[in-house]
Amino acid sequence: MANTQTATNRPVMATAYPIILAVSLSHFVNDVLQSMLTAIYPILKTDFALDYWQIGMLTLVFQCTASLLQPVVGIYTDRHPAPMSLPIGMASSFIGVLVLAFASSFAMLLIGASLIGVGSSIFHPEASRVARMASGGKFGAAQSIFQVGGNAGQAAGPLLAAFIVVPFGRPSVAWFCVLAALGMAVLYRVGLWYREYARTKGQSQADRTLPLPRNRIIVALVVLAFLTFSKNAYMASISSYYTFYLIENFGVSTQTSQVMLFLFLGAVAAGTLLGGPIGDRFGTTAVIWFSVLGALPFTLALPHVGLVGSGILTVIIGFIMASSFPAIVVTAQELLPGRVGMVAGIFFGLAFGMGGIAAAGLGLAADSYGIRAVYGACAWLPALGILTILLPRRREFAR
Repeated sequence: MANTQTATNRPVMATAYPIILAVSLSHFVNDVLQSMLTAIYPILKTDFALDYWQIGMLTLVFQCTASLLQPVVGIYTDRHPAPMSLPIGMASSFIGVLVLAFASSFAMLLIGASLIGVGSSIFHPEASRVARMASGGKFGAAQSIFQVGGNAGQAAGPLLAAFIVVPFGRPSVAWFCVLAALGMAVLYRVGLWYREYARTKGQSQADRTLPLPRNRIIVALVVLAFLTFSKNAYMASISSYYTFYLIENFGVSTQTSQVMLFLFLGAVAAGTLLGGPIGDRFGTTAVIWFSVLGALPFTLALPHVGLVGSGILTVIIGFIMASSFPAIVVTAQELLPGRVGMVAGIFFGLAFGMGGIAAAGLGLAADSYGIRAVYGACAWLPALGILTILLPRRREFAR
């Protein structure tokens, strides 16, 4: 699928790398804060005597809060730009982290998780829009740089938890509010650039003409939704339960399990960074084919290997699967021109929501059948990648 200037219908401008890097840095901060929740699951399980279904509920509340609000934010800001919503979203995450640090009950944990979810729901659609505004036509590369900040934040969260929260206790989570304050400052400056861009370029320039017949677009969007589900349901099985899997099956310490999770999430960051530029060069459909279906042999092997093999396979799986998401977002933005915020809200929200629903369901399954059975079943999820055959081809976008 080609990425063309007609997809945005804006005048050609130089790529504003400082702005893209700023939203990527803010994405890093945002996702460090939200990853604190999953990274301290073993601590919360011990402190509050939680069952696996309660762990799943925490993930569900966080991710569904984000997923339900993100499309609303995106649709609204497509018509009414809200540059200063970016630091406001980070402020919500700031408060949520404080609540997690000092919560005295499971109900308070749910409130903290929901506040972080609200912050993410405000941040992602608008920050993704800013990345596309600043791309200068390099849409895949801009999305990759933006998204890799989030992946790096998700990877750093477990590592920071292992070496800060585990030794110093759950109240030390509050120290990460310093990062939130930094993020608010950076996003305030980004908001000023965004406001000036909206004033000088004008939202009225966006052409909302559909590039394909409506039914063709609906089929393509449904396929992209299923691919997002397969990717994020599997990723949820790793991000929420991989530490428990390692502890239960191999007897490793909590710190070791979190370092192993860091390796997986680091591979996710690397895959995300490369996925966008490769999509710009070879087409987004090729990247999606490789990313979703290509992980299948490795996911099928994962439940049957030892500790070292698990580490190696999860790194490979994370790298391959992560490369698809920039391509999925750019593809959807091309299918629905002039609706950048709505697309970002739906697909980032879909990613959160699918992950949350999967985490809750997997938690119940783990309580009933065990962690190993869960990974055996999830191993088949990448097989849904065969649906990529239904996506539009490059020539269908020719005008």
